Amino acid sequence: MQPTSKTTPSRLAKRTRHDDEAIYAILDEALFCTVSCVIDGQPFAIPTAFARYGNYVYIHGSVGSHFIRAIENGAPVCISVMLTDALVVAKSAFSHSVNYRSVIMFSSAEKVEAYHPKAEALKWITEKIVPNSWDYLRPMTESEVRKTTVLAFKIEEASAKYRTGMPNDEVEDKALPIWSGLIPLRTIREAPLADDSSQSLSLPAHLIPSDISI
Repeated sequence: MQPTSKTTPSRLAKRTRHDDEAIYAILDEALFCTVSCVIDGQPFAIPTAFARYGNYVYIHGSVGSHFIRAIENGAPVCISVMLTDALVVAKSAFSHSVNYRSVIMFSSAEKVEAYHPKAEALKWITEKIVPNSWDYLRPMTESEVRKTTVLAFKIEEASAKYRTGMPNDEVEDKALPIWSGLIPLRTIREAPLADDSSQSLSLPAHLIPSDISI
């Protein structure tokens, strides 16, 4: 997609990409985004689960949500996502940094009104948070779908930004006897914990982490 004044950073523009492949990969890995908007002169920012399908980002919320009702009619929003890969530990606090992958996009909501597209979007969000769970769960009722607002945001003004690599220490600092390097970070899904009603049930296959056996 074409860069715009809002998707071109004022610093370190060389770290920015505008191609769909880079943007979609980050959106697909991230579980949550932050949706920001100005309502009646007051800024609001709401973290929420989301899913990307095609060139749209989908979120959901209660039909009674003040924030959802404020943006469902097309108010401009900024949606941000950040994945943190490592803490960058330099020889000076000034040169500390973070290795990250992020997306910033600007869009306006398109309310999904029809029942089946709404239900499909809710399936995408559910499957992203807990993969392969939709068919295992009790089916969502029509009443539940009606009580939920689904908003779609077209991905047409967006950019991805990255930082990778080791610390960028000042030349005069490199010989100092101070440790520098990376502290890698990762998000993992650990073994699920059953609630009281599920103690006697076997863990379904879709909830078993790939690196353990139960």
